[in-house]
Amino acid sequence: MATSIRLDPGTEQRLDHLAAATGRTKAYYLRELVARGLEDLEDYYLAASTMERVRKGEEQVLTSVQVRVNLGLED
Repeated sequence: MATSIRLDPGTEQRLDHLAAATGRTKAYYLRELVARGLEDLEDYYLAASTMERVRKGEEQVLTSVQVRVNLGLED
């Protein structure tokens, strides 16, 4: 899937320099950034979404004791 993005001049210059210095394409580094950054974005936004549900009382919250009991780890 082809996608285009606009970069500020400073960022584009840094990307150009990296690509020239390493012999890789700018597209290579952009794909790397998306692949690596997407995991961080998913973690952040999914956690934020869960916290919002907790604040609204829509998400079950257990204490550590309850978790241990549910897992059969309490003596």
